[in-house]
Amino acid sequence: MTNTRYVLKTVAFLSLGLGALAAPGAAIADGQLGAVYADIEKTVGFVPSFVKAMPENLVPGVWEEVHGFELNPRTALSARTKDLIGLAIAAQMPSRLTVWSYGKCARAWGASEAQVKEAVAISALTRHWSTFFNGMQLDEGKYRAEIAKLRENITRAMASGSPPPAPLAISNADSVFKDAQQSFGFVPEFLRRFPPEALPGAWLSFRNVEMNPQTALPGKDKSLISLAVAAQIPCRFCVISDTEFAKLEGASDREIAEAVAAGSMARQYITLVEGLQLDEKSYRHDWERLTAGPPPRAGKGTGAATARMAAKAE
Repeated sequence: MTNTRYVLKTVAFLSLGLGALAAPGAAIADGQLGAVYADIEKTVGFVPSFVKAMPENLVPGVWEEVHGFELNPRTALSARTKDLIGLAIAAQMPSRLTVWSYGKCARAWGASEAQVKEAVAISALTRHWSTFFNGMQLDEGKYRAEIAKLRENITRAMASGSPPPAPLAISNADSVFKDAQQSFGFVPEFLRRFPPEALPGAWLSFRNVEMNPQTALPGKDKSLISLAVAAQIPCRFCVISDTEFAKLEGASDREIAEAVAAGSMARQYITLVEGLQLDEKSYRHDWERLTAGPPPRAGKGTGAATARMAAKAE
């Protein structure tokens, strides 16, 4: 009985406490918003209109997260990769405004046009396969077993030092199966269940972009971008495979966690931009100011504001 009363009192206390924290109309501490605005202005030169449009209680946390992670040059992922993740997520939501701003930021951190296009292509491919995986309700246990087998076969092939087999000419579903067999050591179930008329094109897109080591983005970046997109769709199948592929490409646990975090932050920001129906002219003007300035120095980006952000984060 004593334990029961203790539990009930504890629950009641926590409920009251949480209720107070979430009380309607509760404002942030006096001066806190002004201090955050001052820090933003000190860092980037002005307070962007999209920041002022956010709910006041949200601004301190958003700025702390942006300042501590997105603008931090000491994270495991580069600023370029983080912005390419943002671009990939914006492209498939879709959000026209943030596609533009994330693309602008990625270019400011040194991304080439080919890399920008490829990030969007990776996002599209992730959407393509996640739709099929989820819609066909694949068996997760079997899928995990096949991904484990695929990873084991690829690891063994890499350890042998033998060059990868030359890709086969693709003309029909049977040629896809033969190409997958020599690449993976077996034909995964999801390929066999894909409509045979659509399979050659789908396989060529996947093989020529995601599996191709000669594209604009390194394999690790492609897998991390795909993982971030998959995590926020969400597609548990793609999360499973993209995590394993990222590890095969040398990604650390920290890089994997950061890719997912960058995806979650992008999703939050894009939701705010779209949901608050920001003025497009003001939004574009702010991002022109944020990325304007001299060429990059010491890998810190292009704009004067970008350079200040990186220097402050250090």
